[in-house]
Amino acid sequence: MVAQGRFELSELGLFPLGLVLLPGERVPLHIFEPRYRELLGECLEHEQEFGLVFTDDDGMRTIGTHAAVTSVLERFEDGRLNVVVEGRARFRIARLTSGRSFQTAQVESFPDVPDPPRKGESERALRLFRELRELVGSDVDEPEPDEESLAFAVAVRVDFGAPAKQRLLELTSERDRLRLVQRLLEHAARKFEAERARREAGQRNGRPAPPE
Repeated sequence: MVAQGRFELSELGLFPLGLVLLPGERVPLHIFEPRYRELLGECLEHEQEFGLVFTDDDGMRTIGTHAAVTSVLERFEDGRLNVVVEGRARFRIARLTSGRSFQTAQVESFPDVPDPPRKGESERALRLFRELRELVGSDVDEPEPDEESLAFAVAVRVDFGAPAKQRLLELTSERDRLRLVQRLLEHAARKFEAERARREAGQRNGRPAPPE
């Protein structure tokens, strides 16, 4: 490790993907490219973590999540793997490095600032979550109010999409994250209701509903 200011830099193998892994989230991955089979193989052998970083047409982001393999679901004869990974601490890419078949980087920790939610903000987020769950008819479990990050716990359970999850990942204030989650929950509820109204209108061929 190399000390730099108050942070320590360490080299980490990166896995750029079109998804965002939040702290505490578990996702299945199918590992088929030789370079990432090498990366995951080393992580399994040495019980190490790798860095999962969201990437799209705009490039690779600088804030990612340490990922640990929690289970190997299947090993194929050609070396492919089906695994489940869990999101751990966040990191910031300080400098990309080279020399391996997979991308590596010097990374530093990306901690929160002390800015807890105000009274009632957590309860409102949970209420909006319950309302959306009831609206869509989901049976997903409700997060505990005392989660280390309630915002992340909610976002793990609702498909807000990768760009919104990346915005959450990059916020260093739990209060700001909860505010964003509340807006996302409200938007998701409005979107679902609008889509349902369009489907119902289509089933009536555009005719208004008969009076009750």
